[in-house]
Amino acid sequence: MAAVNYLPSEDQFLCSICLDVFTDPVTTSCGHNFCKNCINEHWNTHDQYQCPMCEMVFDTRPELHINTFISKMAAQFKQTAQQKATNSSSSLEQHLSTTGEVLCDLCTGTKLQALKSCLVCLVSYCETHLEPHLTMSGLKRHQLIDPVANLEDRMCLKHDKPLELFCKTDQTCVCMLCPVLDHRTHEFVPLKEGYEQKKATLWKTEAEVQLMIQKRQLKIQEIKDLVDLSKENADREIAEGVQVFTSLKESVEKAQANFIDTVKEKQEMTEKQAEGFTRELEQEISGLMKRSTELEQLSHSEDHLHFLQTVQSLNTLHPTPTKNWTEVSICPSYKGTVMRAVSQLGETLSAEMKKPFIAELKRVQQYAVDVTFDPDTAHPKLSLSDDGKQMNHGAKKNVPDNPERFSVNLCVLGEQSFSSGKFYYEVQVEGKTKWELGVTRQSINRKTNFIVGHLYGKWSILLRNVNEITALDVSLVPLSLKSQLRKVGVFVDYEDGLVSFYDVDAAALMYSFTGCNFTERLFPYFRAFKSDDENSARMIICPISED
Repeated sequence: MAAVNYLPSEDQFLCSICLDVFTDPVTTSCGHNFCKNCINEHWNTHDQYQCPMCEMVFDTRPELHINTFISKMAAQFKQTAQQKATNSSSSLEQHLSTTGEVLCDLCTGTKLQALKSCLVCLVSYCETHLEPHLTMSGLKRHQLIDPVANLEDRMCLKHDKPLELFCKTDQTCVCMLCPVLDHRTHEFVPLKEGYEQKKATLWKTEAEVQLMIQKRQLKIQEIKDLVDLSKENADREIAEGVQVFTSLKESVEKAQANFIDTVKEKQEMTEKQAEGFTRELEQEISGLMKRSTELEQLSHSEDHLHFLQTVQSLNTLHPTPTKNWTEVSICPSYKGTVMRAVSQLGETLSAEMKKPFIAELKRVQQYAVDVTFDPDTAHPKLSLSDDGKQMNHGAKKNVPDNPERFSVNLCVLGEQSFSSGKFYYEVQVEGKTKWELGVTRQSINRKTNFIVGHLYGKWSILLRNVNEITALDVSLVPLSLKSQLRKVGVFVDYEDGLVSFYDVDAAALMYSFTGCNFTERLFPYFRAFKSDDENSARMIICPISED
Protein backbone atom coordinates (compact mmCIF):
# COMPACT_ATOMS: atom_id res chain seq x y z
CA MET A 1 0.00 0.00 0.00
CA ALA A 2 1.24 3.49 -0.77
CA ALA A 3 2.72 5.60 1.98
CA VAL A 4 2.36 9.20 0.72
CA ASN A 5 -0.92 11.12 1.21
CA TYR A 6 -2.61 11.83 -2.06
CA LEU A 7 -3.54 15.16 -3.64
CA PRO A 8 -7.19 15.41 -4.87
CA SER A 9 -6.05 16.69 -8.27
CA GLU A 10 -4.20 13.41 -8.84
CA ASP A 11 -7.07 10.99 -8.12
CA GLN A 12 -6.45 9.09 -11.34
CA PHE A 13 -3.46 7.53 -9.53
CA LEU A 14 -5.52 6.31 -6.53
CA CYS A 15 -5.98 2.61 -5.80
CA SER A 16 -9.71 2.08 -5.20
CA ILE A 17 -8.96 -0.44 -2.44
CA CYS A 18 -6.47 1.41 -0.25
CA LEU A 19 -7.44 4.89 -1.53
CA ASP A 20 -3.82 5.87 -1.77
CA VAL A 21 -1.23 6.35 -4.53
CA PHE A 22 -0.53 3.14 -6.48
CA THR A 23 2.28 0.89 -5.37
CA ASP A 24 3.24 -1.71 -8.03
CA PRO A 25 0.07 -1.01 -10.02
CA VAL A 26 -1.32 -4.00 -11.95
CA THR A 27 -4.14 -4.27 -14.49
CA THR A 28 -6.86 -6.91 -14.51
CA SER A 29 -8.30 -8.35 -17.71
CA CYS A 30 -11.36 -6.09 -17.32
CA GLY A 31 -9.08 -3.01 -17.52
CA HIS A 32 -9.02 -1.77 -13.88
CA ASN A 33 -5.89 -0.92 -11.90
CA PHE A 34 -4.97 -1.72 -8.30
CA CYS A 35 -1.95 -2.00 -6.06
CA LYS A 36 -0.54 -5.49 -6.54
CA ASN A 37 -0.68 -6.31 -2.82
CA CYS A 38 -4.17 -4.80 -2.44
CA ILE A 39 -5.82 -6.92 -5.15
CA ASN A 40 -3.98 -10.07 -4.07
CA GLU A 41 -5.09 -9.57 -0.44
CA HIS A 42 -8.62 -8.82 -1.64
CA TRP A 43 -8.79 -12.10 -3.57
CA ASN A 44 -7.10 -14.03 -0.74
CA THR A 45 -9.87 -13.01 1.68
CA HIS A 46 -12.88 -13.61 -0.62
CA ASP A 47 -14.48 -16.76 -1.93
CA GLN A 48 -14.51 -15.69 -5.58
CA TYR A 49 -12.24 -13.70 -7.89
CA GLN A 50 -14.21 -10.50 -8.49
CA CYS A 51 -13.14 -7.05 -9.68
CA PRO A 52 -13.78 -4.52 -6.83
CA MET A 53 -14.62 -1.84 -9.41
CA CYS A 54 -16.95 -3.41 -12.02
CA GLU A 55 -17.73 -6.58 -9.99
CA MET A 56 -16.85 -8.83 -12.92
CA VAL A 57 -16.40 -12.41 -11.70
CA PHE A 58 -13.55 -14.51 -13.13
CA ASP A 59 -13.66 -18.30 -13.31
CA THR A 60 -9.98 -18.59 -12.46
CA ARG A 61 -7.62 -16.21 -10.76
CA PRO A 62 -6.62 -13.70 -13.46
CA GLU A 63 -3.01 -13.22 -14.45
CA LEU A 64 -1.88 -9.75 -13.37
CA HIS A 65 0.36 -7.56 -15.52
CA ILE A 66 2.35 -4.59 -14.27
CA ASN A 67 0.98 -1.31 -15.71
CA THR A 68 4.29 0.34 -16.54
CA PHE A 69 2.71 3.68 -17.55
CA ILE A 70 0.79 4.23 -14.28
CA SER A 71 3.70 2.79 -12.31
CA LYS A 72 6.04 5.44 -13.70
CA MET A 73 3.53 8.27 -13.22
CA ALA A 74 2.73 7.20 -9.65
CA ALA A 75 6.43 6.99 -8.83
CA GLN A 76 7.00 10.50 -10.23
CA PHE A 77 4.04 11.83 -8.26
CA LYS A 78 5.29 10.21 -5.02
CA GLN A 79 8.71 11.71 -5.58
CA THR A 80 7.23 15.16 -6.18
CA ALA A 81 4.94 14.92 -3.14
CA GLN A 82 7.75 13.73 -0.88
CA GLN A 83 9.99 16.57 -2.04
CA LYS A 84 7.25 19.09 -1.32
CA ALA A 85 6.69 17.60 2.12
CA THR A 86 10.41 17.82 2.91
CA ASN A 87 10.73 21.42 1.74
CA SER A 88 7.67 22.59 3.71
CA SER A 89 8.22 20.77 7.01
CA SER A 90 9.41 23.97 8.70
CA SER A 91 6.19 25.89 8.12
CA LEU A 92 2.67 25.04 9.27
CA GLU A 93 1.11 26.99 6.41
CA GLN A 94 3.23 25.20 3.84
CA HIS A 95 2.40 21.88 5.53
CA LEU A 96 -1.36 22.57 5.27
CA SER A 97 -0.98 23.62 1.65
CA THR A 98 0.99 20.46 0.81
CA THR A 99 -1.72 18.21 2.32
CA GLY A 100 -4.37 19.95 0.20
CA GLU A 101 -6.01 21.83 3.09
CA VAL A 102 -7.38 25.36 2.45
CA LEU A 103 -6.13 28.21 4.64
CA CYS A 104 -8.13 31.11 6.02
CA ASP A 105 -7.86 34.21 3.85
CA LEU A 106 -8.32 36.64 6.80
CA CYS A 107 -5.73 35.24 9.20
CA THR A 108 -2.62 37.30 9.66
CA GLY A 109 0.65 35.77 10.72
CA THR A 110 0.17 32.02 10.99
CA LYS A 111 -2.85 31.15 8.87
CA LEU A 112 -5.32 28.62 10.27
CA GLN A 113 -7.14 25.96 8.36
CA ALA A 114 -10.34 27.20 6.72
CA LEU A 115 -13.64 25.70 7.88
CA LYS A 116 -15.90 27.09 5.13
CA SER A 117 -15.69 29.04 1.87
CA CYS A 118 -18.24 31.69 0.91
CA LEU A 119 -19.37 31.72 -2.71
CA VAL A 120 -20.67 35.29 -2.33
CA CYS A 121 -17.64 36.82 -0.68
CA LEU A 122 -15.27 34.51 -2.52
CA VAL A 123 -13.32 34.15 0.76
CA SER A 124 -12.38 31.13 2.88
CA TYR A 125 -12.80 31.48 6.68
CA CYS A 126 -11.37 29.71 9.69
CA GLU A 127 -13.67 28.98 12.65
CA THR A 128 -13.09 32.41 14.21
CA HIS A 129 -13.51 34.49 11.07
CA LEU A 130 -16.54 32.44 10.02
CA GLU A 131 -18.62 33.56 13.02
CA PRO A 132 -20.13 36.72 11.35
CA HIS A 133 -21.58 34.52 8.58
CA LEU A 134 -23.26 32.39 11.23
CA THR A 135 -24.65 35.25 13.37
CA MET A 136 -25.30 38.30 11.19
CA SER A 137 -28.61 38.21 9.31
CA GLY A 138 -27.18 39.78 6.13
CA LEU A 139 -24.34 37.30 5.93
CA LYS A 140 -26.49 34.27 6.79
CA ARG A 141 -27.97 34.41 3.29
CA HIS A 142 -24.53 33.82 1.74
CA GLN A 143 -23.90 30.34 0.36
CA LEU A 144 -21.27 28.50 2.35
CA ILE A 145 -19.51 25.37 1.09
CA ASP A 146 -16.70 23.15 2.31
CA PRO A 147 -13.40 25.00 1.95
CA VAL A 148 -11.97 25.06 -1.55
CA ALA A 149 -9.04 26.84 -3.16
CA ASN A 150 -9.29 29.19 -6.14
CA LEU A 151 -12.83 30.36 -5.44
CA GLU A 152 -12.74 32.73 -8.40
CA ASP A 153 -12.60 29.74 -10.72
CA ARG A 154 -15.93 28.50 -9.27
CA MET A 155 -17.81 31.68 -10.19
CA CYS A 156 -19.41 32.56 -13.53
CA LEU A 157 -17.33 35.38 -14.94
CA LYS A 158 -20.32 36.79 -16.80
CA HIS A 159 -23.05 36.66 -14.10
CA ASP A 160 -20.90 36.52 -10.96
CA LYS A 161 -22.82 33.47 -9.73
CA PRO A 162 -21.58 30.07 -8.55
CA LEU A 163 -21.06 27.43 -11.23
CA GLU A 164 -23.72 24.87 -10.28
CA LEU A 165 -24.76 23.34 -13.65
CA PHE A 166 -23.02 21.49 -16.49
CA CYS A 167 -24.02 22.42 -20.05
CA LYS A 168 -23.87 19.17 -22.05
CA THR A 169 -24.23 21.07 -25.30
CA ASP A 170 -21.18 23.30 -24.81
CA GLN A 171 -19.43 20.89 -22.44
CA THR A 172 -18.81 23.64 -19.87
CA CYS A 173 -19.83 24.57 -16.30
CA VAL A 174 -22.36 27.41 -15.97
CA CYS A 175 -24.30 29.29 -13.28
CA MET A 176 -28.06 29.24 -12.70
CA LEU A 177 -28.56 32.36 -14.89
CA CYS A 178 -26.75 30.99 -17.94
CA PRO A 179 -29.64 28.69 -19.03
CA VAL A 180 -32.03 31.64 -18.89
CA LEU A 181 -29.83 34.22 -20.59
CA ASP A 182 -27.18 32.58 -22.77
CA HIS A 183 -27.88 28.83 -23.09
CA ARG A 184 -31.65 28.76 -23.52
CA THR A 185 -31.87 25.78 -25.89
CA HIS A 186 -29.03 23.79 -24.34
CA GLU A 187 -29.24 20.66 -22.22
CA PHE A 188 -28.17 20.97 -18.55
CA VAL A 189 -27.56 18.64 -15.64
CA PRO A 190 -26.39 19.31 -12.07
CA LEU A 191 -22.65 19.34 -11.54
CA LYS A 192 -22.81 16.08 -9.59
CA GLU A 193 -24.63 14.27 -12.39
CA GLY A 194 -22.25 15.68 -15.00
CA TYR A 195 -19.36 14.61 -12.79
CA GLU A 196 -20.67 11.05 -12.52
CA GLN A 197 -21.27 10.81 -16.27
CA LYS A 198 -17.84 12.16 -17.11
CA LYS A 199 -16.20 9.90 -14.54
CA ALA A 200 -17.92 6.87 -16.04
CA THR A 201 -16.68 7.97 -19.46
CA LEU A 202 -13.22 8.50 -18.00
CA TRP A 203 -13.16 4.97 -16.60
CA LYS A 204 -14.23 3.62 -20.00
CA THR A 205 -11.58 5.70 -21.75
CA GLU A 206 -8.96 4.58 -19.27
CA ALA A 207 -9.95 0.94 -19.87
CA GLU A 208 -9.64 1.51 -23.60
CA VAL A 209 -6.25 3.12 -23.10
CA GLN A 210 -5.14 0.18 -20.99
CA LEU A 211 -6.34 -2.20 -23.68
CA MET A 212 -4.42 -0.21 -26.29
CA ILE A 213 -1.34 -0.34 -24.09
CA GLN A 214 -1.68 -4.10 -23.68
CA LYS A 215 -2.13 -4.59 -27.42
CA ARG A 216 0.97 -2.56 -28.13
CA GLN A 217 2.94 -4.42 -25.48
CA LEU A 218 1.85 -7.67 -27.12
CA LYS A 219 2.90 -6.25 -30.49
CA ILE A 220 6.30 -5.32 -29.07
CA GLN A 221 6.69 -8.87 -27.79
CA GLU A 222 5.57 -10.21 -31.16
CA ILE A 223 8.16 -8.05 -32.91
CA LYS A 224 10.85 -9.22 -30.47
CA ASP A 225 9.85 -12.84 -31.09
CA LEU A 226 10.03 -12.25 -34.84
CA VAL A 227 13.48 -10.69 -34.43
CA ASP A 228 14.60 -13.74 -32.43
CA LEU A 229 13.15 -16.04 -35.08
CA SER A 230 14.83 -14.00 -37.79
CA LYS A 231 18.15 -14.29 -35.94
CA GLU A 232 17.75 -18.06 -35.66
CA ASN A 233 16.98 -18.28 -39.38
CA ALA A 234 19.91 -15.98 -40.18
CA ASP A 235 22.31 -18.06 -38.04
CA ARG A 236 21.09 -21.26 -39.68
CA GLU A 237 21.37 -19.72 -43.15
CA ILE A 238 24.90 -18.48 -42.41
CA ALA A 239 25.92 -21.92 -41.13
CA GLU A 240 24.55 -23.60 -44.25
CA GLY A 241 26.12 -20.95 -46.48
CA VAL A 242 29.52 -21.30 -44.79
CA GLN A 243 29.32 -25.05 -45.29
CA VAL A 244 28.52 -24.62 -49.00
CA PHE A 245 31.23 -22.03 -49.61
CA THR A 246 33.76 -24.06 -47.62
CA SER A 247 33.02 -27.02 -49.85
CA LEU A 248 33.38 -24.83 -52.94
CA LYS A 249 36.64 -23.40 -51.62
CA GLU A 250 37.98 -26.90 -50.96
CA SER A 251 37.02 -27.93 -54.50
CA VAL A 252 38.87 -24.93 -55.95
CA GLU A 253 41.93 -25.60 -53.80
CA LYS A 254 41.90 -29.28 -54.77
CA ALA A 255 41.57 -28.39 -58.47
CA GLN A 256 44.47 -25.95 -58.13
CA ALA A 257 46.62 -28.57 -56.42
CA ASN A 258 45.80 -31.13 -59.14
CA PHE A 259 46.63 -28.58 -61.84
CA ILE A 260 50.00 -27.78 -60.26
CA ASP A 261 50.76 -31.50 -59.80
CA THR A 262 49.92 -32.17 -63.47
CA VAL A 263 52.25 -29.43 -64.71
CA LYS A 264 55.05 -30.50 -62.33
CA GLU A 265 54.67 -34.15 -63.33
CA LYS A 266 54.95 -33.23 -67.01
CA GLN A 267 58.03 -31.11 -66.25
CA GLU A 268 59.64 -33.98 -64.31
CA MET A 269 59.02 -36.37 -67.26
CA THR A 270 60.62 -33.80 -69.58
CA GLU A 271 63.67 -33.52 -67.33
CA LYS A 272 64.08 -37.34 -67.17
CA GLN A 273 63.80 -37.60 -70.95
CA ALA A 274 66.41 -34.87 -71.36
CA GLU A 275 68.74 -36.65 -68.94
CA GLY A 276 68.43 -39.88 -71.00
CA PHE A 277 69.20 -38.10 -74.26
CA THR A 278 72.14 -36.32 -72.63
CA ARG A 279 73.66 -39.58 -71.36
CA GLU A 280 73.26 -41.22 -74.77
CA LEU A 281 74.87 -38.26 -76.50
CA GLU A 282 77.72 -38.17 -74.01
CA GLN A 283 78.37 -41.90 -74.61
CA GLU A 284 78.44 -41.37 -78.39
CA ILE A 285 80.79 -38.41 -77.95
CA SER A 286 83.11 -40.52 -75.78
CA GLY A 287 83.22 -43.30 -78.41
CA LEU A 288 83.77 -40.85 -81.22
CA MET A 289 86.63 -39.15 -79.36
CA LYS A 290 88.31 -42.53 -78.78
CA ARG A 291 88.05 -43.43 -82.49
CA SER A 292 89.32 -39.99 -83.43
CA THR A 293 92.43 -40.63 -81.35
CA GLU A 294 93.02 -44.02 -82.93
CA LEU A 295 92.54 -42.64 -86.43
CA GLU A 296 94.98 -39.84 -85.75
CA GLN A 297 97.61 -42.31 -84.53
CA LEU A 298 97.07 -44.58 -87.52
CA SER A 299 97.42 -41.66 -89.89
CA HIS A 300 101.08 -41.35 -88.87
CA SER A 301 101.92 -45.01 -89.66
CA GLU A 302 104.34 -45.74 -92.61
CA ASP A 303 103.73 -49.52 -92.51
CA HIS A 304 101.49 -50.27 -95.46
CA LEU A 305 100.36 -53.68 -94.31
CA HIS A 306 99.70 -52.59 -90.74
CA PHE A 307 97.78 -49.54 -91.89
CA LEU A 308 95.45 -51.50 -94.11
CA GLN A 309 94.85 -54.19 -91.52
CA THR A 310 94.24 -51.65 -88.74
CA VAL A 311 91.85 -49.52 -90.78
CA GLN A 312 89.70 -52.56 -91.54
CA SER A 313 89.59 -53.63 -87.88
CA LEU A 314 88.70 -50.09 -86.72
CA ASN A 315 85.70 -49.97 -89.08
CA THR A 316 84.57 -53.38 -87.81
CA LEU A 317 85.07 -52.82 -84.08
CA HIS A 318 83.98 -49.15 -83.89
CA PRO A 319 81.29 -48.39 -86.49
CA THR A 320 80.21 -44.79 -86.93
CA PRO A 321 76.95 -43.93 -85.00
CA THR A 322 73.95 -43.74 -87.35
CA LYS A 323 71.31 -42.05 -85.08
CA ASN A 324 70.02 -38.80 -86.56
CA TRP A 325 69.87 -36.38 -83.61
CA THR A 326 68.48 -33.55 -85.71
CA GLU A 327 64.98 -35.00 -85.32
CA VAL A 328 65.30 -35.38 -81.53
CA SER A 329 63.87 -32.46 -79.51
CA ILE A 330 62.66 -31.59 -76.01
CA CYS A 331 59.61 -29.34 -76.40
CA PRO A 332 56.93 -30.05 -73.75
CA SER A 333 53.48 -28.53 -74.41
CA TYR A 334 51.30 -27.21 -71.59
CA LYS A 335 48.68 -25.83 -73.95
CA GLY A 336 45.16 -26.65 -72.78
CA THR A 337 46.25 -27.74 -69.30
CA VAL A 338 44.63 -24.73 -67.61
CA MET A 339 41.48 -24.98 -69.73
CA ARG A 340 41.10 -28.68 -68.95
CA ALA A 341 41.59 -27.98 -65.24
CA VAL A 342 39.07 -25.13 -65.28
CA SER A 343 36.58 -27.26 -67.20
CA GLN A 344 36.88 -30.07 -64.65
CA LEU A 345 36.59 -27.50 -61.84
CA GLY A 346 33.42 -26.11 -63.43
CA GLU A 347 31.87 -29.56 -63.47
CA THR A 348 32.85 -30.10 -59.84
CA LEU A 349 31.55 -26.70 -58.74
CA SER A 350 28.31 -27.23 -60.64
CA ALA A 351 27.76 -30.48 -58.79
CA GLU A 352 28.64 -28.87 -55.44
CA MET A 353 26.42 -25.83 -56.07
CA LYS A 354 23.53 -28.08 -56.93
CA LYS A 355 23.66 -29.85 -53.55
CA PRO A 356 21.95 -27.03 -51.53
CA PHE A 357 19.15 -26.84 -54.10
CA ILE A 358 18.69 -30.58 -53.94
CA ALA A 359 18.57 -30.36 -50.13
CA GLU A 360 16.04 -27.51 -50.33
CA LEU A 361 13.87 -29.49 -52.76
CA LYS A 362 14.05 -32.54 -50.48
CA ARG A 363 13.00 -30.33 -47.56
CA VAL A 364 9.83 -29.08 -49.25
CA GLN A 365 9.02 -32.49 -50.72
CA GLN A 366 8.42 -33.80 -47.21
CA TYR A 367 5.20 -31.75 -47.23
CA ALA A 368 3.88 -33.59 -50.29
CA VAL A 369 0.08 -34.03 -50.44
CA ASP A 370 -2.12 -36.12 -52.68
CA VAL A 371 -3.80 -33.78 -55.18
CA THR A 372 -6.45 -34.72 -57.75
CA PHE A 373 -8.37 -32.65 -60.29
CA ASP A 374 -11.88 -31.64 -59.17
CA PRO A 375 -14.40 -32.46 -61.95
CA ASP A 376 -16.99 -30.09 -60.40
CA THR A 377 -14.71 -27.12 -61.13
CA ALA A 378 -13.36 -28.24 -64.55
CA HIS A 379 -14.28 -26.27 -67.67
CA PRO A 380 -16.67 -28.30 -69.89
CA LYS A 381 -13.96 -28.64 -72.57
CA LEU A 382 -11.42 -30.19 -70.19
CA SER A 383 -10.92 -33.94 -70.26
CA LEU A 384 -9.97 -35.56 -66.94
CA SER A 385 -8.73 -39.11 -66.39
CA ASP A 386 -10.71 -41.50 -64.20
CA ASP A 387 -8.12 -41.33 -61.43
CA GLY A 388 -8.21 -37.50 -61.48
CA LYS A 389 -4.47 -37.24 -62.16
CA GLN A 390 -4.39 -36.29 -65.89
CA MET A 391 -6.01 -33.38 -67.73
CA ASN A 392 -6.09 -31.90 -71.22
CA HIS A 393 -8.27 -29.93 -73.62
CA GLY A 394 -10.93 -32.05 -75.31
CA ALA A 395 -14.45 -32.07 -76.69
CA LYS A 396 -17.13 -30.13 -74.84
CA LYS A 397 -19.19 -32.18 -72.40
CA ASN A 398 -22.69 -31.63 -71.06
CA VAL A 399 -22.04 -30.91 -67.38
CA PRO A 400 -23.98 -28.86 -64.80
CA ASP A 401 -22.98 -25.19 -64.80
CA ASN A 402 -22.56 -24.96 -61.03
CA PRO A 403 -21.07 -21.87 -59.29
CA GLU A 404 -17.76 -23.69 -58.72
CA ARG A 405 -17.16 -24.48 -62.42
CA PHE A 406 -14.93 -22.37 -64.69
CA SER A 407 -16.99 -21.40 -67.71
CA VAL A 408 -14.61 -19.18 -69.75
CA ASN A 409 -10.98 -20.15 -69.09
CA LEU A 410 -9.84 -23.77 -69.50
CA CYS A 411 -9.15 -24.11 -65.78
CA VAL A 412 -9.68 -26.69 -63.05
CA LEU A 413 -8.93 -26.73 -59.32
CA GLY A 414 -7.68 -29.48 -57.08
CA GLU A 415 -10.24 -31.28 -54.97
CA GLN A 416 -8.08 -30.65 -51.90
CA SER A 417 -7.94 -27.25 -50.18
CA PHE A 418 -5.76 -25.83 -47.41
CA SER A 419 -6.19 -23.08 -44.81
CA SER A 420 -3.04 -23.65 -42.74
CA GLY A 421 0.32 -25.40 -42.69
CA LYS A 422 2.58 -26.35 -45.61
CA PHE A 423 1.85 -28.43 -48.71
CA TYR A 424 3.67 -29.48 -51.89
CA TYR A 425 2.75 -31.21 -55.15
CA GLU A 426 4.39 -31.83 -58.53
CA VAL A 427 2.97 -31.52 -62.06
CA GLN A 428 4.40 -33.00 -65.26
CA VAL A 429 4.26 -30.46 -68.11
CA GLU A 430 6.67 -32.14 -70.53
CA GLY A 431 5.63 -31.69 -74.16
CA LYS A 432 3.15 -28.87 -73.48
CA THR A 433 3.80 -25.49 -75.08
CA LYS A 434 1.28 -23.45 -73.12
CA TRP A 435 0.05 -23.92 -69.53
CA GLU A 436 -0.43 -22.19 -66.18
CA LEU A 437 -0.38 -23.61 -62.67
CA GLY A 438 -0.13 -22.52 -59.03
CA VAL A 439 -2.66 -21.88 -56.26
CA THR A 440 -5.73 -19.67 -55.94
CA ARG A 441 -8.07 -18.52 -53.21
CA GLN A 442 -11.54 -20.00 -52.96
CA SER A 443 -13.40 -16.84 -54.00
CA ILE A 444 -11.69 -16.37 -57.39
CA ASN A 445 -14.10 -15.39 -60.16
CA ARG A 446 -14.71 -18.49 -62.27
CA LYS A 447 -17.12 -16.96 -64.77
CA THR A 448 -14.90 -14.42 -66.50
CA ASN A 449 -11.78 -14.29 -68.65
CA PHE A 450 -8.61 -13.47 -66.73
CA ILE A 451 -4.85 -13.79 -66.75
CA VAL A 452 -4.12 -11.82 -63.58
CA GLY A 453 -1.77 -12.20 -60.67
CA HIS A 454 -1.88 -12.47 -56.92
CA LEU A 455 -3.63 -9.11 -56.43
CA TYR A 456 -6.76 -10.96 -57.54
CA GLY A 457 -6.13 -14.05 -55.46
CA LYS A 458 -4.02 -16.21 -57.79
CA TRP A 459 -0.34 -17.08 -57.42
CA SER A 460 0.91 -18.82 -60.56
CA ILE A 461 3.51 -19.17 -63.32
CA LEU A 462 2.64 -19.23 -67.03
CA LEU A 463 4.33 -20.85 -70.06
CA ARG A 464 3.19 -19.11 -73.26
CA ASN A 465 5.81 -20.44 -75.69
CA VAL A 466 8.60 -22.99 -75.44
CA ASN A 467 11.10 -21.73 -72.81
CA GLU A 468 9.15 -18.46 -72.38
CA ILE A 469 7.94 -18.71 -68.79
CA THR A 470 6.59 -15.86 -66.65
CA ALA A 471 5.59 -15.33 -63.00
CA LEU A 472 2.28 -13.46 -62.70
CA ASP A 473 3.28 -11.11 -59.88
CA VAL A 474 2.38 -7.40 -59.51
CA SER A 475 3.92 -7.21 -62.98
CA LEU A 476 4.92 -10.00 -65.37
CA VAL A 477 8.31 -11.37 -64.27
CA PRO A 478 10.24 -13.30 -66.99
CA LEU A 479 12.00 -16.41 -65.67
CA SER A 480 15.14 -18.00 -67.11
CA LEU A 481 15.42 -21.75 -67.68
CA LYS A 482 18.59 -23.80 -68.21
CA SER A 483 16.67 -26.51 -70.02
CA GLN A 484 13.13 -27.30 -71.10
CA LEU A 485 10.81 -27.91 -68.16
CA ARG A 486 9.58 -31.45 -67.58
CA LYS A 487 8.19 -31.30 -64.06
CA VAL A 488 7.19 -28.37 -61.82
CA GLY A 489 7.02 -28.50 -58.00
CA VAL A 490 4.64 -26.15 -56.14
CA PHE A 491 5.23 -25.42 -52.44
CA VAL A 492 3.01 -23.29 -50.15
CA ASP A 493 3.62 -22.14 -46.56
CA TYR A 494 0.25 -20.69 -45.51
CA GLU A 495 1.39 -19.02 -42.26
CA ASP A 496 4.58 -17.62 -43.78
CA GLY A 497 2.75 -16.28 -46.86
CA LEU A 498 5.04 -18.11 -49.30
CA VAL A 499 4.39 -19.74 -52.71
CA SER A 500 7.45 -21.25 -54.47
CA PHE A 501 7.90 -22.98 -57.84
CA TYR A 502 10.70 -25.50 -58.51
CA ASP A 503 12.22 -27.06 -61.63
CA VAL A 504 12.23 -30.58 -60.19
CA ASP A 505 14.71 -32.16 -62.63
CA ALA A 506 17.21 -29.31 -62.23
CA ALA A 507 16.48 -29.05 -58.47
CA ALA A 508 16.30 -25.29 -59.02
CA LEU A 509 14.04 -22.65 -57.49
CA MET A 510 12.35 -20.75 -60.34
CA TYR A 511 10.35 -18.12 -58.42
CA SER A 512 8.82 -17.32 -55.01
CA PHE A 513 5.88 -15.11 -54.05
CA THR A 514 6.72 -13.78 -50.57
CA GLY A 515 4.82 -11.76 -47.97
CA CYS A 516 1.46 -13.06 -49.18
CA ASN A 517 -1.56 -12.44 -46.93
CA PHE A 518 -3.71 -15.56 -47.09
CA THR A 519 -7.19 -15.12 -45.60
CA GLU A 520 -9.13 -17.83 -47.45
CA ARG A 521 -8.78 -21.49 -48.28
CA LEU A 522 -6.24 -22.15 -51.05
CA PHE A 523 -6.78 -24.60 -53.92
CA PRO A 524 -4.25 -26.04 -56.39
CA TYR A 525 -4.90 -24.31 -59.73
CA PHE A 526 -4.33 -25.58 -63.30
CA ARG A 527 -4.95 -24.11 -66.76
CA ALA A 528 -4.52 -26.10 -69.97
CA PHE A 529 -5.22 -23.69 -72.90
CA LYS A 530 -6.47 -24.89 -76.28
CA SER A 531 -4.92 -28.12 -77.54
CA ASP A 532 -3.18 -28.32 -80.92
CA ASP A 533 -0.46 -30.46 -82.49
CA GLU A 534 2.23 -28.77 -80.38
CA ASN A 535 0.21 -28.55 -77.16
CA SER A 536 -1.44 -31.97 -77.17
CA ALA A 537 0.46 -33.41 -74.21
CA ARG A 538 -1.45 -33.96 -70.97
CA MET A 539 -0.85 -32.13 -67.70
CA ILE A 540 -0.22 -34.84 -65.09
CA ILE A 541 -0.16 -34.65 -61.28
CA CYS A 542 2.83 -36.86 -60.41
CA PRO A 543 3.76 -38.91 -57.38
CA ILE A 544 6.84 -37.59 -55.56
CA SER A 545 10.03 -39.41 -56.51
CA GLU A 546 12.03 -40.86 -53.61
CA ASP A 547 15.40 -40.64 -55.41
